[in-house]
Amino acid sequence: GFQRQPNGVTIQERLEDALRAVTGEPDLRIGAAAGRTDAGVHARGQVVHLRTNATIPIDRWPAALNSHLPEDIAVVGAEEVPPDFHARYWAREKRYRYTFCIAPYRQPLARLYSYHCHRPVDVEAMRRAGELLVGRHDFAAFRASGGSARTTVRTITRLTLTEDPPFLYLDVAADGFLYNMVRIIAGTLLEVGTGQRSIDQVARALKTGRREDAGRTLPPHGLCLEEVVYGDGPNIPPWAAEAAPDADSAP
Repeated sequence: GFQRQPNGVTIQERLEDALRAVTGEPDLRIGAAAGRTDAGVHARGQVVHLRTNATIPIDRWPAALNSHLPEDIAVVGAEEVPPDFHARYWAREKRYRYTFCIAPYRQPLARLYSYHCHRPVDVEAMRRAGELLVGRHDFAAFRASGGSARTTVRTITRLTLTEDPPFLYLDVAADGFLYNMVRIIAGTLLEVGTGQRSIDQVARALKTGRREDAGRTLPPHGLCLEEVVYGDGPNIPPWAAEAAPDADSAP
């Protein structure tokens, strides 16, 4: 996972170790990350912010940090930002992808980045169910226990399913996500695709807000934070104006 933990190695820990090695600042810490991804979740578009007194040219930061990072972590860009920039609070939209591998037999080379389903799926039914989730809704049924959000209202701006056999990509963009929200959406839509759940049942889950009315939570390894979109200042979505948001729980 991203966030530093008392036990276990995390992305934040490795990145802060590299930052201290490069800058010589022993107390340097990351200010915040755009998304606090759970263990097993990938990130292609993670963003962090920090303050430093280092005079390293901005274009040298990626190479300098990568020389101190393990092979499975890479910094791909750096830029100067306004003093009040915040990687989480300035984010206007986050985009996640969940990858399914739809094949009769498991695909060993894809196992770390996709969820294998051996049954055929009705993608059009999944799309119709997904359309119900687009817009501003109360997604209480699509939040795992343990989430600390004060409101479960979020706005999904886009939800698409793209076929590239044997892979099926679920892309979801929203102004914010609840704890395990994307993984529960993925599990719910997959159950629709395999005939285990009806589209009407998805609508009912939105209406009741009961976790048991939505589908199962799929494993983390199929999920990837693809992109974080920023504006010119802090972003306050409607749900954040109504109640204080949580600490951006992992989708």
